[in-house]
Amino acid sequence: MLSDINLSLLLVEEEGIRSRSHGMPPELINAQANSIGLPVFTAASSWTDYEAVFMHLLEQAKSQGAEVLVTGDLDMPAHSCWHDKVTKNARLKLAMPLWNMNHREAVEEFIDLGFVTIIVTVNLSLGMRENDLGRILTHDYVQELVTRGVDPCGEGGEFHTTVIDGPIFKHPIPVRKCEIHRDGQYAFLPLELDQTVG
Repeated sequence: MLSDINLSLLLVEEEGIRSRSHGMPPELINAQANSIGLPVFTAASSWTDYEAVFMHLLEQAKSQGAEVLVTGDLDMPAHSCWHDKVTKNARLKLAMPLWNMNHREAVEEFIDLGFVTIIVTVNLSLGMRENDLGRILTHDYVQELVTRGVDPCGEGGEFHTTVIDGPIFKHPIPVRKCEIHRDGQYAFLPLELDQTVG
């Protein structure tokens, strides 16, 4: 399956310092992509022009031979599916291989396969705590989240993660945890690529 994937897309903030949704520096994302063996198409955007910039990246991807946009979504918003709209506009197919999968089963399979992912963003109004930042998803932690009433996949916006190792990685991604910062109901743990490991 991975051999059929030929690139990944990345939207960064206007300043180009961090990814738009997860707050990761492009160097870290490029390290992930290099370890997996995928080129990254990158563009800067604001939330206002996000869709237009994303459409441009899809058009670039299509010009490089892409035929399908693959997402990791488990659920579709009740009002519409944004990914469905943009892929239709770009004349690409949409694949959602995790679609309608049980959330707990999805995250437990992810862990069982050997992926390692770290919590980097939490929504403090949705049952997450600042001390969740930096934690690795494990079976015990999944049980803790479920007990707290938190979706263990974070599909409701409870948290975001960054994957730092797994069976498709040639090597783990060395990261350094930076100072936690808060913005309203959100807390963030910025990660940087640890250049001292190699």
